[in-house]
Amino acid sequence: MTYYYQQNQTRRDARCSRRNADINMTNLMDVMMVLLVVFMVAAPLMTSGIALDLPKVGGKALEGEETSVNISVDKEGYYYIGQTEIPADKIVEKLKAIRGENAQLSVTISGDTGAEYGRVIGLMAILKEAGFEKVGLKTEPKPRMVKKK
Repeated sequence: MTYYYQQNQTRRDARCSRRNADINMTNLMDVMMVLLVVFMVAAPLMTSGIALDLPKVGGKALEGEETSVNISVDKEGYYYIGQTEIPADKIVEKLKAIRGENAQLSVTISGDTGAEYGRVIGLMAILKEAGFEKVGLKTEPKPRMVKKK
């Protein structure tokens, strides 16, 4: 009789000690929330470029399928392609190398409001003489005036 009791006891123990196969979602949600916060904080830091105070004027955004290269002119008068400072005499050479890959290349000039007018217009003239027909100036939209009732 003890043998029968021991056999039933081991079966009962085996049934009671089954593991819970549920997934604990709390840990997964915690990890996802931490990742979300990290990306929300890091995303604004990933924007690259030169800090410029662009003029605020009206106008429509340019539309087109072609690619565009942005040249920045800061308030000290230095030229930048991306984040790399580039001398004025090397700009045309660099843009011609880029245009070799894309014949529909357009150039956008981002001039700081404190930049000398002559530096920005001089850059436009250099680009026109080098054969770049699509040259534009980048601005920010004018702030809308709110009417009081």
